Amino acid sequence: MSEEPRHDDLRRLLGGYLLGGLDEADTDRLDAHLRDCDECRAELDRLAPVPELLQRLPDAGRPAAADGRPPISMSARPSQESIDGLLRRMRAERFRQARRAGVRWLAAAAVVLIAVAVGIGVIRGSRQGDQPTTLPSPELVTAQFEPTAGSGLSGQAVLTPKTWGVSVAVDLTKLRGNGPFHCQVRGASGQVEQAMVWGPTPSGNAKVIGASSLQLRNVRSIEVADDSGHVLGKAVLK
Repeated sequence: MSEEPRHDDLRRLLGGYLLGGLDEADTDRLDAHLRDCDECRAELDRLAPVPELLQRLPDAGRPAAADGRPPISMSARPSQESIDGLLRRMRAERFRQARRAGVRWLAAAAVVLIAVAVGIGVIRGSRQGDQPTTLPSPELVTAQFEPTAGSGLSGQAVLTPKTWGVSVAVDLTKLRGNGPFHCQVRGASGQVEQAMVWGPTPSGNAKVIGASSLQLRNVRSIEVADDSGHVLGKAVLK
């Protein structure tokens, strides 16, 4: 007998093996085969729930009925047709469970993709100047710094209106001196408020955020000065 038919013949004994219906010779043959066959061991592992399932069937394990019919015996050797039918039903059930799990996974993935698509749409709409459905961002005002004579300072100030005043963010390059440096907000009526102070910047670059109680509409300029009070640059709002 060739190896493949022998393998198929032994594989057909798995159902009876689980149900305790094999004679001693077939049990020994299958034991020897399982030691070397990964495929049959995997199949046996998949069929492990079969005995418990059969125990749950109506009348399984109950005493004989009043009419004298014998109870189902778990030690009786099942027919090969019954075993094959049971295996087909179990495989079909596993397929349905896997398919339902796959559907649930696809549904969850669809939710994530929709959320991502909506987010991209909002971002694109904002970049293209479309009116967003969410609350608009506060209006920002950007002013470029003009250096004073001999300073070389360059950069910009970004002002964000707040209910309590204005937030000021400066991004500077070619900042000369040892510091500390001071950033002041000058109002339309001549009032001056210090928005921020920072230390030396060996690279000459500085990104600093501060604030003022002045409302944006009342701000006329942002000034950066060194520790001696010498103005290095001014950003005028237009």
